[in-house]
Amino acid sequence: MRIVTKMTEDKNIKKRIEAMINLPDKVEAALNGTILTLKGPKGENKKNISNPILILNVEGKKITITTIKTTKREKKLVYTYRAHIKNMISGVNEGHKYILKICSSHFPMNVSVTNNQLTIKNFIGEKYPRVLQLKQGVNVKIEGNLINIESNDKELAGTAASDIEKMTKRANYDTRIFQDGIYIINKDGKDIK
Repeated sequence: MRIVTKMTEDKNIKKRIEAMINLPDKVEAALNGTILTLKGPKGENKKNISNPILILNVEGKKITITTIKTTKREKKLVYTYRAHIKNMISGVNEGHKYILKICSSHFPMNVSVTNNQLTIKNFIGEKYPRVLQLKQGVNVKIEGNLINIESNDKELAGTAASDIEKMTKRANYDTRIFQDGIYIINKDGKDIK
């Protein structure tokens, strides 16, 4: 992947910023209006890329993002959308995985997943369970004291992981002493300490 600056024919516009992304062999791309669709071995991923400053092109195994102006703002937009498309490509090719750890030292916590709902029972001795409705496209599995979240969309996987972590967050408690809760320990292959 590279960013190339090209000269245009228009006299008013001196330069144009262009980012080219090469697709892997197993990934196919299609552009329908402003919706970019990628298909790969792990499924399909769609994203609405509607920005009047950007021009998106799909030709065979190449995706091109172009801007008319060369200001810092447009350059940042090109890099941002390039990063989003790279995340989509890795999602449909390999998938995204987040791992959370269940820590319960004071009260035994019971975590279960049924019918796209994650339920936490007996968190710090509460009588009523905490329930989170999971979004479609996210697979959540509980293995012992670990929660595995998998999805081909990085934003969905990250949102589900942060929502689960927020369910057990307590204000005004020192986490070094009171460690009960569910914490993200691995984000897409990178350990968090």
